[in-house]
Amino acid sequence: MAEPNNESFLDDIEEAAAEENEQNEAEISDEELELDTLRAERDAYQDKFMRALADAENARKRSEKDRREAENYGGSKLARDMLPVHDNLKRALETLTDEQRQASAAVFEGIELTLRELLNVFTKHGITVIDPQVGDRFDPQHHEAMFEAPLPGTKAGEIIQVSGQGFMLHDRILRPAQVGVSSNRGA
Repeated sequence: MAEPNNESFLDDIEEAAAEENEQNEAEISDEELELDTLRAERDAYQDKFMRALADAENARKRSEKDRREAENYGGSKLARDMLPVHDNLKRALETLTDEQRQASAAVFEGIELTLRELLNVFTKHGITVIDPQVGDRFDPQHHEAMFEAPLPGTKAGEIIQVSGQGFMLHDRILRPAQVGVSSNRGA
């Protein structure tokens, strides 16, 4: 009868060991499950953090771009409103006859100095004059065709008359130069 007790005792030990193994495995799998959950949470927070950093960097770049544009182009409405002043001063100088210039030299000089100062202010603020010449090639990016005419001795697309200067603010058109363009096809 000793043998069955031995077997029973060994079975009990094996059973206890199996239960302990199951319990250890359950604890290990619970710990691994908790560890996996924590890793997933960490990865999610890290992803959110990286996205927040990227969003902050994009917002910084966007605000810097907006600031530069406001600095460069914020005064474009005022600049556009000043163009007729330039045109009128220039027109006043061009319409004066030689006798009027001699008779009113001080007025002529005052208009000339005012126009020069206006051009200096324009330059200081990034406004440049588009001053096409007769014979230049028509450029739709900088010129506005006021009319087209077949002028003998010219090529199609050549400027044949300049009606008004244009202006740029940095790299943007404030007003295109107004020109007449040749429509000659045969020359």
